[in-house]
Amino acid sequence: MSERIICLIIGYAFGLIQTSYIYSKANGVDIRKMGSGNAGTTNALRTMGAKAGVITLLGDVFKCVLAVLVTWLLFRNSHPSLFPLLKIWTAAGVILGHDFPFYMKFKGGKGIAATAGMVLSFGDWRLLVLAIICFFGFFLVTHYVSLGSIFLSIGFFAGMLVFCILGHYSMTQPHLTEMCVLTAVLAALNIWQHRANIQRLVAGNERKTYLTKKSDQ
Repeated sequence: MSERIICLIIGYAFGLIQTSYIYSKANGVDIRKMGSGNAGTTNALRTMGAKAGVITLLGDVFKCVLAVLVTWLLFRNSHPSLFPLLKIWTAAGVILGHDFPFYMKFKGGKGIAATAGMVLSFGDWRLLVLAIICFFGFFLVTHYVSLGSIFLSIGFFAGMLVFCILGHYSMTQPHLTEMCVLTAVLAALNIWQHRANIQRLVAGNERKTYLTKKSDQ
């Protein structure tokens, strides 16, 4: 259990690197006082432009990748068989640090770029392809980033569940079950973080995002 706590702490520390907040402050503004006030990629894109959006996305994705790398360096020899599970614990810490940074009064982003970092760093190309299809499939059809984001984490969980049932990742069944439960909790957290977006989607007034043109729809 101690290694899981260490992974959470490592992840949370990396999650505290709020890319959009750092970028906005470097440019003399505060992302928390702009647009939706959310310290995430979509708000950075809408309020500060494409460059800010790309930098925020990459920063928030790769802070999860780096956290998992640190975990690997620490546990590659002592817990090699548990590493798939420890990756998810580390990513959970990153997502929590990103969503609830203590120095920003626990108000950060919604954790989607960090979740994408989890998918990337987990290292299963099948889950990566599934997550990409889920996100862009829903986003490109509807132009709702929130909808694509929700189904990204749902798709990752669904794929994880299938592969764990099939006994992949060379771990015991209790560890596979633990990994599925943790992934389900992270998917539920993602949905919770998007509860306001879901309400707007139901009401029909959620804002759309276009890659090639601007719109206030």
